[in-house]
Amino acid sequence: MSTIHGGQIVARALKAEGVDTVFTLTGGHILPILDGCVQEGIRVVDTRHEQAAAHAAEAYTRLTGRLGVAVVTAGPGVTDAVTAVATAWHANTPMLLIGGRHLRRQELKGGLQEMNHPPLFAGITAWAGTAWETHRLAEYVAAAARHAFAGRGAPTFLDIPMDVQMDMVREDAVIWPTGYRTRLRPGADPSTLERMCELLAAAERPVVFSGAWSWGETNRLVELAEALQAPTYLNGRARGSLPHGHPLLGNHTRTRALAECDLVLALGVDWDFRTGYGEKVGSDAKVIHVDADPTKIGWNRPVDLGVVADPMTVVSQLVDLSDRFVRTETPRWTVDVMAEDAAAQAEFARQAESDDTPIHPQRFARDVARFFGPDAVVAVDGGDIVSTTARWLQVSHPGHVLDPGPFGTLGTGAPYAIAAKVVFPDKLVGIVYGDGAFGFNGMEYDTLVRLGLAVVGVVGNDGVWANIKTLHRMLYPDRVVAADLGVRPYHDMVRGLGGHGEFVEHPAEIVPALERARASGLPALVNVHIAETMRASSNYQQ
Repeated sequence: MSTIHGGQIVARALKAEGVDTVFTLTGGHILPILDGCVQEGIRVVDTRHEQAAAHAAEAYTRLTGRLGVAVVTAGPGVTDAVTAVATAWHANTPMLLIGGRHLRRQELKGGLQEMNHPPLFAGITAWAGTAWETHRLAEYVAAAARHAFAGRGAPTFLDIPMDVQMDMVREDAVIWPTGYRTRLRPGADPSTLERMCELLAAAERPVVFSGAWSWGETNRLVELAEALQAPTYLNGRARGSLPHGHPLLGNHTRTRALAECDLVLALGVDWDFRTGYGEKVGSDAKVIHVDADPTKIGWNRPVDLGVVADPMTVVSQLVDLSDRFVRTETPRWTVDVMAEDAAAQAEFARQAESDDTPIHPQRFARDVARFFGPDAVVAVDGGDIVSTTARWLQVSHPGHVLDPGPFGTLGTGAPYAIAAKVVFPDKLVGIVYGDGAFGFNGMEYDTLVRLGLAVVGVVGNDGVWANIKTLHRMLYPDRVVAADLGVRPYHDMVRGLGGHGEFVEHPAEIVPALERARASGLPALVNVHIAETMRASSNYQQ
Protein backbone atom coordinates (compact mmCIF):
# COMPACT_ATOMS: atom_id res chain seq x y z
CA MET A 1 0.00 0.00 0.00
CA SER A 2 1.32 3.45 -0.92
CA THR A 3 2.01 6.13 1.61
CA ILE A 4 0.88 9.75 1.66
CA HIS A 5 2.05 12.79 3.62
CA GLY A 6 -0.18 14.93 5.78
CA GLY A 7 -0.20 17.89 3.43
CA GLN A 8 -1.60 15.73 0.66
CA ILE A 9 -4.28 14.40 2.99
CA VAL A 10 -5.35 17.99 3.72
CA ALA A 11 -5.44 18.82 0.03
CA ARG A 12 -7.39 15.70 -0.89
CA ALA A 13 -9.93 16.47 1.85
CA LEU A 14 -10.30 20.03 0.55
CA LYS A 15 -10.81 18.71 -2.97
CA ALA A 16 -13.54 16.37 -1.71
CA GLU A 17 -15.20 19.43 -0.18
CA GLY A 18 -15.27 21.07 -3.64
CA VAL A 19 -12.32 23.41 -3.17
CA ASP A 20 -10.40 24.10 -6.39
CA THR A 21 -8.35 27.13 -5.21
CA VAL A 22 -6.54 28.08 -2.02
CA PHE A 23 -5.11 31.49 -1.18
CA THR A 24 -1.81 31.79 0.62
CA LEU A 25 1.42 33.57 1.39
CA THR A 26 4.14 30.96 1.46
CA GLY A 27 5.96 29.95 4.62
CA GLY A 28 8.01 27.08 5.95
CA HIS A 29 5.33 25.80 8.30
CA ILE A 30 2.85 25.16 5.44
CA LEU A 31 5.01 23.81 2.62
CA PRO A 32 3.63 20.24 2.87
CA ILE A 33 0.08 21.56 2.45
CA LEU A 34 1.07 23.62 -0.57
CA ASP A 35 2.84 20.58 -2.01
CA GLY A 36 -0.31 18.55 -1.43
CA CYS A 37 -2.36 21.14 -3.31
CA VAL A 38 0.01 20.87 -6.28
CA GLN A 39 -0.28 17.09 -6.26
CA GLU A 40 -4.08 17.19 -6.03
CA GLY A 41 -4.53 19.83 -8.75
CA ILE A 42 -5.74 22.62 -6.47
CA ARG A 43 -4.78 26.07 -7.70
CA VAL A 44 -2.50 28.00 -5.35
CA VAL A 45 -2.94 31.79 -5.47
CA ASP A 46 -0.18 33.56 -3.55
CA THR A 47 -0.68 37.09 -2.23
CA ARG A 48 1.63 39.63 -0.61
CA HIS A 49 -0.01 39.64 2.83
CA GLU A 50 -1.83 36.97 4.83
CA GLN A 51 -4.72 39.34 5.49
CA ALA A 52 -5.24 39.57 1.73
CA ALA A 53 -5.15 35.79 1.37
CA ALA A 54 -7.86 35.37 3.99
CA HIS A 55 -10.01 38.17 2.53
CA ALA A 56 -9.76 36.46 -0.85
CA ALA A 57 -10.86 33.17 0.69
CA GLU A 58 -13.96 34.84 2.11
CA ALA A 59 -14.82 36.33 -1.28
CA TYR A 60 -14.35 32.91 -2.90
CA THR A 61 -17.09 31.51 -0.66
CA ARG A 62 -19.40 34.41 -1.37
CA LEU A 63 -18.94 34.03 -5.11
CA THR A 64 -19.12 30.24 -5.39
CA GLY A 65 -20.95 28.86 -2.37
CA ARG A 66 -17.98 26.52 -1.84
CA LEU A 67 -15.59 26.63 1.09
CA GLY A 68 -13.06 29.44 0.75
CA VAL A 69 -9.67 28.43 2.14
CA ALA A 70 -6.60 30.44 3.10
CA VAL A 71 -3.37 28.71 4.16
CA VAL A 72 -0.95 30.82 6.19
CA THR A 73 2.27 30.16 8.05
CA ALA A 74 2.67 29.99 11.82
CA GLY A 75 2.90 32.89 14.27
CA PRO A 76 2.75 36.23 12.45
CA GLY A 77 1.25 34.53 9.41
CA VAL A 78 -1.75 33.52 11.49
CA THR A 79 -1.99 36.80 13.40
CA ASP A 80 -1.87 38.75 10.12
CA ALA A 81 -5.06 36.97 9.06
CA VAL A 82 -7.10 37.70 12.19
CA THR A 83 -8.72 40.86 10.82
CA ALA A 84 -9.94 39.03 7.74
CA VAL A 85 -11.41 36.25 9.86
CA ALA A 86 -13.18 38.82 12.01
CA THR A 87 -14.56 40.43 8.86
CA ALA A 88 -15.95 37.07 7.70
CA TRP A 89 -17.39 36.44 11.17
CA HIS A 90 -19.38 39.66 11.14
CA ALA A 91 -20.47 39.02 7.55
CA ASN A 92 -21.56 35.43 8.36
CA THR A 93 -19.33 33.97 5.66
CA PRO A 94 -18.24 30.32 5.82
CA MET A 95 -14.51 29.96 5.24
CA LEU A 96 -11.54 28.05 6.60
CA LEU A 97 -8.22 29.50 7.68
CA ILE A 98 -5.52 26.84 7.95
CA GLY A 99 -2.46 27.85 9.90
CA GLY A 100 0.92 26.23 10.15
CA ARG A 101 2.15 25.44 13.64
CA HIS A 102 5.48 24.65 15.26
CA LEU A 103 6.56 21.03 15.45
CA ARG A 104 5.00 18.87 18.16
CA ARG A 105 8.42 17.90 19.50
CA GLN A 106 9.20 21.60 20.02
CA GLU A 107 6.08 22.24 22.11
CA LEU A 108 6.93 24.61 24.99
CA LYS A 109 10.59 24.76 23.92
CA GLY A 110 10.53 28.09 22.10
CA GLY A 111 10.58 26.82 18.54
CA LEU A 112 10.40 29.19 15.57
CA GLN A 113 7.10 31.09 15.63
CA GLU A 114 5.79 28.89 18.43
CA MET A 115 2.29 30.00 19.37
CA ASN A 116 -0.95 28.47 20.54
CA HIS A 117 -3.17 29.98 17.85
CA PRO A 118 -6.72 28.68 18.47
CA PRO A 119 -7.47 30.90 21.51
CA LEU A 120 -7.00 33.93 19.24
CA PHE A 121 -10.09 32.88 17.33
CA ALA A 122 -12.40 32.06 20.24
CA GLY A 123 -14.72 35.00 19.61
CA ILE A 124 -14.60 35.19 15.80
CA THR A 125 -15.03 31.61 14.57
CA ALA A 126 -17.62 28.87 14.83
CA TRP A 127 -14.83 26.39 15.58
CA ALA A 128 -11.07 26.53 16.11
CA GLY A 129 -8.73 23.64 16.82
CA THR A 130 -5.40 21.90 16.30
CA ALA A 131 -4.90 18.69 14.31
CA TRP A 132 -2.52 16.44 16.22
CA GLU A 133 -2.70 13.20 14.22
CA THR A 134 -1.76 12.82 10.56
CA HIS A 135 -4.13 9.94 9.76
CA ARG A 136 -7.08 12.01 11.04
CA LEU A 137 -6.36 15.21 9.09
CA ALA A 138 -9.28 14.68 6.71
CA GLU A 139 -11.57 14.40 9.74
CA TYR A 140 -10.38 17.76 10.99
CA VAL A 141 -11.04 19.38 7.61
CA ALA A 142 -14.52 17.85 7.56
CA ALA A 143 -15.24 19.16 11.06
CA ALA A 144 -14.13 22.66 10.06
CA ALA A 145 -16.37 22.60 6.97
CA ARG A 146 -19.34 21.29 8.93
CA HIS A 147 -19.09 24.10 11.46
CA ALA A 148 -18.44 26.72 8.76
CA PHE A 149 -21.70 26.03 6.93
CA ALA A 150 -23.91 25.64 9.98
CA GLY A 151 -26.63 28.22 10.57
CA ARG A 152 -25.91 31.54 8.92
CA GLY A 153 -22.34 30.50 8.20
CA ALA A 154 -19.07 31.47 9.88
CA PRO A 155 -15.30 31.21 9.54
CA THR A 156 -13.38 28.35 11.13
CA PHE A 157 -9.71 27.87 11.98
CA LEU A 158 -7.46 24.82 11.97
CA ASP A 159 -3.76 24.80 12.72
CA ILE A 160 -1.54 21.83 11.93
CA PRO A 161 1.94 21.24 13.33
CA MET A 162 4.54 21.03 10.61
CA ASP A 163 5.57 17.48 11.50
CA VAL A 164 1.91 16.36 11.37
CA GLN A 165 1.84 17.72 7.82
CA MET A 166 5.14 16.05 6.89
CA ASP A 167 4.57 12.62 8.44
CA MET A 168 3.94 9.78 6.00
CA VAL A 169 1.11 7.33 6.64
CA ARG A 170 -0.38 4.46 4.68
CA GLU A 171 -3.37 5.57 2.60
CA ASP A 172 -5.52 2.77 4.02
CA ALA A 173 -4.85 4.16 7.53
CA VAL A 174 -6.40 7.52 6.68
CA ILE A 175 -9.97 8.18 7.76
CA TRP A 176 -11.81 9.75 4.80
CA PRO A 177 -15.16 11.18 5.99
CA THR A 178 -18.18 11.15 3.70
CA GLY A 179 -21.65 12.60 4.20
CA TYR A 180 -20.28 14.77 6.97
CA ARG A 181 -22.51 17.82 6.43
CA THR A 182 -25.91 18.60 5.00
CA ARG A 183 -26.41 20.78 1.94
CA LEU A 184 -30.10 21.30 2.71
CA ARG A 185 -31.33 24.79 3.56
CA PRO A 186 -34.30 24.38 5.92
CA GLY A 187 -37.51 26.24 5.21
CA ALA A 188 -40.53 27.12 7.34
CA ASP A 189 -43.13 24.57 8.42
CA PRO A 190 -46.68 24.74 6.96
CA SER A 191 -48.32 26.36 9.99
CA THR A 192 -45.68 29.09 10.09
CA LEU A 193 -46.11 29.73 6.36
CA GLU A 194 -49.86 29.98 6.88
CA ARG A 195 -49.36 32.65 9.56
CA MET A 196 -46.88 34.54 7.37
CA CYS A 197 -49.36 34.61 4.49
CA GLU A 198 -52.08 35.92 6.80
CA LEU A 199 -49.89 38.77 8.04
CA LEU A 200 -48.73 39.65 4.52
CA ALA A 201 -52.27 39.66 3.19
CA ALA A 202 -53.50 41.91 5.99
CA ALA A 203 -50.72 44.48 5.60
CA GLU A 204 -51.52 47.72 3.78
CA ARG A 205 -47.99 49.15 3.84
CA PRO A 206 -45.56 46.20 3.73
CA VAL A 207 -41.80 46.55 3.32
CA VAL A 208 -39.32 43.86 2.31
CA PHE A 209 -35.86 44.26 3.81
CA SER A 210 -33.26 41.64 2.90
CA GLY A 211 -29.66 41.04 3.87
CA ALA A 212 -29.65 37.41 2.71
CA TRP A 213 -28.85 35.44 -0.37
CA SER A 214 -28.32 31.72 -0.93
CA TRP A 215 -25.57 30.48 -3.21
CA GLY A 216 -26.35 28.55 -6.34
CA GLU A 217 -30.11 28.68 -5.96
CA THR A 218 -32.76 30.52 -7.92
CA ASN A 219 -33.28 33.91 -6.30
CA ARG A 220 -37.00 34.61 -6.20
CA LEU A 221 -36.95 37.85 -4.24
CA VAL A 222 -38.10 39.79 -7.32
CA GLU A 223 -41.19 37.60 -7.55
CA LEU A 224 -41.98 38.12 -3.87
CA ALA A 225 -41.53 41.90 -4.03
CA GLU A 226 -43.76 42.10 -7.08
CA ALA A 227 -46.44 39.92 -5.50
CA LEU A 228 -46.50 42.22 -2.47
CA GLN A 229 -45.93 45.40 -4.51
CA ALA A 230 -43.77 46.47 -1.58
CA PRO A 231 -40.79 48.84 -1.39
CA THR A 232 -37.75 46.56 -1.14
CA TYR A 233 -34.37 47.41 0.42
CA LEU A 234 -31.18 45.37 0.24
CA ASN A 235 -28.21 45.16 2.59
CA GLY A 236 -24.78 43.60 2.17
CA ARG A 237 -24.62 40.48 0.04
CA ALA A 238 -28.31 40.78 -0.87
CA ARG A 239 -27.39 43.64 -3.21
CA GLY A 240 -28.20 42.68 -6.76
CA SER A 241 -31.14 40.49 -5.75
CA LEU A 242 -33.36 43.02 -7.50
CA PRO A 243 -31.93 44.34 -10.78
CA HIS A 244 -30.79 47.92 -11.06
CA GLY A 245 -33.68 50.21 -11.93
CA HIS A 246 -36.43 47.89 -10.67
CA PRO A 247 -39.43 50.06 -9.73
CA LEU A 248 -39.64 48.53 -6.23
CA LEU A 249 -35.93 48.77 -5.39
CA GLY A 250 -35.34 51.56 -2.88
CA ASN A 251 -32.03 53.32 -2.34
CA HIS A 252 -32.86 56.52 -0.47
CA THR A 253 -36.12 56.03 1.42
CA ARG A 254 -35.48 53.15 3.79
CA THR A 255 -35.79 55.33 6.89
CA ARG A 256 -39.18 56.65 5.80
CA ALA A 257 -40.43 53.25 4.70
CA LEU A 258 -39.48 51.57 7.97
CA ALA A 259 -41.04 54.37 10.00
CA GLU A 260 -44.36 54.38 8.13
CA CYS A 261 -44.88 50.73 7.22
CA ASP A 262 -47.32 48.48 9.01
CA LEU A 263 -45.29 45.31 8.37
CA VAL A 264 -41.62 44.51 7.77
CA LEU A 265 -40.58 41.22 6.25
CA ALA A 266 -36.97 41.07 7.47
CA LEU A 267 -34.86 38.44 5.72
CA GLY A 268 -31.49 37.79 7.36
CA VAL A 269 -31.34 41.35 8.67
CA ASP A 270 -29.37 42.54 11.68
CA TRP A 271 -30.98 45.32 13.69
CA ASP A 272 -27.56 46.83 14.36
CA PHE A 273 -25.98 50.27 13.86
CA ARG A 274 -26.85 50.18 10.16
CA THR A 275 -30.55 50.07 10.97
CA GLY A 276 -30.63 52.25 14.07
CA TYR A 277 -30.75 49.13 16.26
CA GLY A 278 -34.30 48.51 15.06
CA GLU A 279 -35.55 51.85 16.36
CA LYS A 280 -36.22 53.10 12.83
CA VAL A 281 -39.07 50.60 12.51
CA GLY A 282 -42.37 52.14 13.57
CA SER A 283 -43.54 51.05 17.01
CA ASP A 284 -46.88 49.82 15.65
CA ALA A 285 -45.43 47.88 12.73
CA LYS A 286 -45.52 44.11 12.78
CA VAL A 287 -42.19 42.38 12.19
CA ILE A 288 -41.72 39.01 10.55
CA HIS A 289 -38.08 38.10 11.00
CA VAL A 290 -36.63 35.14 9.10
CA ASP A 291 -33.11 34.03 9.99
CA ALA A 292 -31.03 30.86 10.12
CA ASP A 293 -29.59 32.04 13.45
CA PRO A 294 -32.23 32.08 16.20
CA THR A 295 -30.16 34.49 18.33
CA LYS A 296 -30.65 37.24 15.72
CA ILE A 297 -34.42 37.07 15.97
CA GLY A 298 -35.70 39.59 18.51
CA TRP A 299 -32.27 41.20 18.83
CA ASN A 300 -32.81 44.95 19.51
CA ARG A 301 -36.33 44.83 17.95
CA PRO A 302 -39.21 42.62 19.15
CA VAL A 303 -40.81 40.38 16.56
CA ASP A 304 -44.38 39.37 15.95
CA LEU A 305 -43.34 36.23 14.12
CA GLY A 306 -39.84 34.78 14.29
CA VAL A 307 -38.95 32.10 11.76
CA VAL A 308 -35.78 30.05 12.20
CA ALA A 309 -35.05 29.02 8.62
CA ASP A 310 -32.97 29.88 5.57
CA PRO A 311 -34.39 33.22 4.40
CA MET A 312 -34.14 32.55 0.67
CA THR A 313 -35.74 29.12 1.05
CA VAL A 314 -38.64 30.83 2.80
CA VAL A 315 -38.83 33.42 -0.01
CA SER A 316 -39.28 30.58 -2.49
CA GLN A 317 -41.93 28.97 -0.28
CA LEU A 318 -43.84 32.25 -0.05
CA VAL A 319 -43.72 32.81 -3.79
CA ASP A 320 -45.31 29.39 -4.26
CA LEU A 321 -48.14 30.55 -1.94
CA SER A 322 -48.35 34.11 -3.27
CA ASP A 323 -51.92 33.72 -4.49
CA ARG A 324 -52.87 34.22 -0.82
CA PHE A 325 -51.44 37.74 -0.61
CA VAL A 326 -50.76 38.91 -4.17
CA ARG A 327 -51.69 42.51 -5.03
CA THR A 328 -52.87 43.28 -8.54
CA GLU A 329 -52.40 47.04 -8.07
CA THR A 330 -49.58 49.00 -6.50
CA PRO A 331 -50.71 50.58 -3.20
CA ARG A 332 -50.77 54.37 -3.10
CA TRP A 333 -48.27 54.37 -0.25
CA THR A 334 -45.77 52.31 -2.26
CA VAL A 335 -46.17 54.72 -5.17
CA ASP A 336 -45.47 57.69 -2.88
CA VAL A 337 -42.39 56.08 -1.29
CA MET A 338 -40.90 55.12 -4.63
CA ALA A 339 -41.65 58.57 -6.05
CA GLU A 340 -39.67 60.10 -3.17
CA ASP A 341 -36.87 57.64 -3.87
CA ALA A 342 -36.83 58.70 -7.53
CA ALA A 343 -36.80 62.36 -6.54
CA ALA A 344 -33.81 61.84 -4.27
CA GLN A 345 -31.98 60.05 -7.06
CA ALA A 346 -32.87 62.88 -9.44
CA GLU A 347 -31.23 65.36 -7.08
CA PHE A 348 -28.06 63.26 -7.03
CA ALA A 349 -28.30 63.06 -10.81
CA ARG A 350 -28.41 66.85 -10.94
CA GLN A 351 -25.26 67.02 -8.84
CA ALA A 352 -23.67 64.41 -11.11
CA GLU A 353 -23.96 66.78 -14.08
CA SER A 354 -21.31 68.97 -12.45
CA ASP A 355 -18.23 69.74 -14.53
CA ASP A 356 -16.39 71.15 -11.51
CA THR A 357 -12.81 70.33 -10.65
CA PRO A 358 -11.86 68.74 -8.35
CA ILE A 359 -14.56 66.33 -9.52
CA HIS A 360 -17.85 66.18 -7.66
CA PRO A 361 -18.23 62.80 -5.86
CA GLN A 362 -21.64 62.25 -7.44
CA ARG A 363 -20.15 62.73 -10.92
CA PHE A 364 -17.43 60.24 -10.04
CA ALA A 365 -20.01 57.72 -8.76
CA ARG A 366 -22.33 58.05 -11.74
CA ASP A 367 -19.61 57.64 -14.34
CA VAL A 368 -17.91 54.76 -12.55
CA ALA A 369 -21.23 52.93 -12.20
CA ARG A 370 -22.03 53.41 -15.87
CA PHE A 371 -18.68 51.98 -16.82
CA PHE A 372 -19.07 48.83 -14.72
CA GLY A 373 -22.68 48.28 -15.79
CA PRO A 374 -25.04 45.51 -14.60
CA ASP A 375 -22.91 42.39 -15.12
CA ALA A 376 -19.56 43.21 -13.49
CA VAL A 377 -18.32 42.01 -10.11
CA VAL A 378 -17.39 45.10 -8.10
CA ALA A 379 -15.46 45.14 -4.82
CA VAL A 380 -16.02 48.30 -2.80
CA ASP A 381 -13.35 49.40 -0.36
CA GLY A 382 -13.60 52.62 1.61
CA GLY A 383 -15.88 55.00 3.46
CA ASP A 384 -17.73 57.96 2.01
CA ILE A 385 -16.84 57.24 -1.60
CA VAL A 386 -18.21 53.73 -1.30
CA SER A 387 -21.53 54.80 0.23
CA THR A 388 -21.83 57.43 -2.51
CA THR A 389 -20.98 55.05 -5.34
CA ALA A 390 -23.10 52.17 -4.01
CA ARG A 391 -26.28 54.14 -4.76
CA TRP A 392 -25.26 54.37 -8.41
CA LEU A 393 -23.93 50.87 -9.03
CA GLN A 394 -25.96 48.99 -11.64
CA VAL A 395 -24.84 45.51 -10.57
CA SER A 396 -27.84 43.22 -11.00
CA HIS A 397 -26.62 39.80 -9.86
CA PRO A 398 -26.74 38.63 -6.24
CA GLY A 399 -23.33 38.51 -4.61
CA HIS A 400 -21.64 40.61 -7.30
CA VAL A 401 -21.17 43.64 -5.03
CA LEU A 402 -18.44 42.65 -2.60
CA ASP A 403 -18.34 44.82 0.50
CA PRO A 404 -16.75 43.95 3.85
CA GLY A 405 -20.05 43.96 5.74
CA PRO A 406 -20.72 45.40 9.19
CA PHE A 407 -17.15 45.12 10.49
CA GLY A 408 -16.22 48.05 8.24
CA THR A 409 -12.82 46.64 7.30
CA LEU A 410 -10.65 48.62 4.91
CA GLY A 411 -8.29 46.80 2.56
CA THR A 412 -10.73 44.21 1.23
CA GLY A 413 -10.92 45.60 -2.32
CA ALA A 414 -7.91 44.00 -4.02
CA PRO A 415 -8.21 40.62 -2.23
CA TYR A 416 -11.92 40.37 -3.07
CA ALA A 417 -11.13 41.27 -6.69
CA ILE A 418 -8.38 38.64 -6.83
CA ALA A 419 -10.90 35.98 -5.84
CA ALA A 420 -13.52 37.33 -8.25
CA LYS A 421 -11.15 37.23 -11.21
CA VAL A 422 -10.05 33.70 -10.30
CA VAL A 423 -13.67 32.55 -10.10
CA PHE A 424 -14.91 34.57 -13.11
CA PRO A 425 -11.91 35.04 -15.42
CA ASP A 426 -14.07 36.32 -18.30
CA LYS A 427 -16.08 38.86 -16.33
CA LEU A 428 -15.29 42.52 -15.84
CA VAL A 429 -14.05 42.76 -12.25
CA GLY A 430 -13.62 46.13 -10.62
CA ILE A 431 -12.61 47.83 -7.40
CA VAL A 432 -13.96 51.15 -6.14
CA TYR A 433 -11.50 52.58 -3.61
CA GLY A 434 -11.32 55.45 -1.25
CA ASP A 435 -7.78 56.78 -1.22
CA GLY A 436 -7.36 55.81 2.42
CA ALA A 437 -8.48 52.25 1.75
CA PHE A 438 -6.04 51.82 -1.13
CA GLY A 439 -3.13 52.10 1.30
CA PHE A 440 -4.05 48.93 3.19
CA ASN A 441 -3.56 46.34 0.47
CA GLY A 442 -2.48 48.35 -2.57
CA MET A 443 0.58 46.11 -2.84
CA GLU A 444 -1.76 43.34 -3.96
CA TYR A 445 -1.51 44.91 -7.40
CA ASP A 446 1.75 42.97 -7.52
CA THR A 447 -0.32 39.80 -7.06
CA LEU A 448 -2.69 40.87 -9.84
CA VAL A 449 0.25 41.57 -12.17
CA ARG A 450 2.14 38.37 -11.35
CA LEU A 451 -0.96 36.24 -11.91
CA GLY A 452 -2.20 38.15 -14.95
CA LEU A 453 -5.53 39.12 -13.38
CA ALA A 454 -6.81 42.12 -15.34
CA VAL A 455 -8.87 43.96 -12.73
CA VAL A 456 -9.92 47.60 -13.20
CA GLY A 457 -9.58 49.67 -10.02
CA VAL A 458 -10.63 53.28 -9.56
CA VAL A 459 -9.79 55.57 -6.64
CA GLY A 460 -11.96 58.47 -5.52
CA ASN A 461 -9.04 60.52 -4.23
CA ASP A 462 -9.83 63.56 -2.08
CA GLY A 463 -6.55 63.40 -0.16
CA VAL A 464 -8.13 63.00 3.28
CA TRP A 465 -9.76 60.53 5.60
CA ALA A 466 -12.98 62.32 4.71
CA ASN A 467 -15.50 60.69 7.01
CA ILE A 468 -13.25 60.89 10.04
CA LYS A 469 -11.97 64.38 9.29
CA THR A 470 -15.51 65.71 9.26
CA LEU A 471 -16.27 64.07 12.59
CA HIS A 472 -12.95 65.29 14.02
CA ARG A 473 -13.84 68.86 13.03
CA MET A 474 -17.17 68.53 14.81
CA LEU A 475 -15.61 67.22 18.02
CA TYR A 476 -12.29 69.09 18.20
CA PRO A 477 -12.34 71.82 15.52
CA ASP A 478 -9.06 73.44 16.58
CA ARG A 479 -7.04 70.23 16.88
CA VAL A 480 -7.60 68.17 13.75
CA VAL A 481 -4.72 65.73 13.35
CA ALA A 482 -3.90 62.59 11.32
CA ALA A 483 -6.67 63.33 8.83
CA ASP A 484 -4.84 64.52 5.70
CA LEU A 485 -3.15 62.24 3.18
CA GLY A 486 -2.56 64.45 0.16
CA VAL A 487 -3.56 63.51 -3.37
CA ARG A 488 -0.94 60.81 -3.82
CA PRO A 489 0.08 59.23 -7.18
CA TYR A 490 -1.22 55.72 -6.50
CA HIS A 491 -1.48 55.13 -10.25
CA ASP A 492 2.29 55.48 -10.55
CA MET A 493 2.73 52.71 -8.01
CA VAL A 494 0.57 50.40 -10.13
CA ARG A 495 2.51 51.37 -13.27
CA GLY A 496 5.74 50.65 -11.46
CA LEU A 497 4.52 47.16 -10.64
CA GLY A 498 3.77 46.48 -14.30
CA GLY A 499 0.12 47.49 -14.49
CA HIS A 500 -1.76 50.30 -16.19
CA GLY A 501 -2.20 53.57 -14.29
CA GLU A 502 -3.73 56.97 -15.05
CA PHE A 503 -4.50 60.16 -13.15
CA VAL A 504 -7.76 61.97 -13.91
CA GLU A 505 -8.53 65.56 -12.95
CA HIS A 506 -11.40 66.45 -15.32
CA PRO A 507 -14.81 64.77 -15.18
CA ALA A 508 -15.08 64.20 -18.93
CA GLU A 509 -12.00 61.95 -18.70
CA ILE A 510 -13.33 59.46 -16.14
CA VAL A 511 -15.03 57.04 -18.52
CA PRO A 512 -12.40 57.30 -21.31
CA ALA A 513 -9.69 56.55 -18.75
CA LEU A 514 -11.62 53.54 -17.47
CA GLU A 515 -12.11 52.29 -21.02
CA ARG A 516 -8.38 52.61 -21.67
CA ALA A 517 -7.70 50.75 -18.45
CA ARG A 518 -9.90 47.87 -19.54
CA ALA A 519 -8.48 47.84 -23.06
CA SER A 520 -4.93 47.61 -21.68
CA GLY A 521 -5.52 44.02 -20.64
CA LEU A 522 -3.47 44.73 -17.51
CA PRO A 523 -4.33 45.15 -13.87
CA ALA A 524 -5.21 48.84 -13.85
CA LEU A 525 -5.81 51.76 -11.53
CA VAL A 526 -7.49 55.03 -12.48
CA ASN A 527 -6.75 57.62 -9.81
CA VAL A 528 -9.45 60.33 -9.84
CA HIS A 529 -9.04 63.63 -8.00
CA ILE A 530 -12.40 64.37 -6.37
CA ALA A 531 -13.59 67.19 -4.15
CA GLU A 532 -13.37 66.83 -0.40
CA THR A 533 -16.78 66.29 1.16
CA MET A 534 -18.02 67.38 4.58
CA ARG A 535 -20.19 64.49 5.65
CA ALA A 536 -19.72 62.53 8.85
CA SER A 537 -21.24 59.12 9.33
CA SER A 538 -24.01 58.94 11.89
CA ASN A 539 -22.82 55.47 12.88
CA TYR A 540 -20.79 56.95 15.71
CA GLN A 541 -23.81 58.77 17.10
CA GLN A 542 -26.34 55.95 17.15
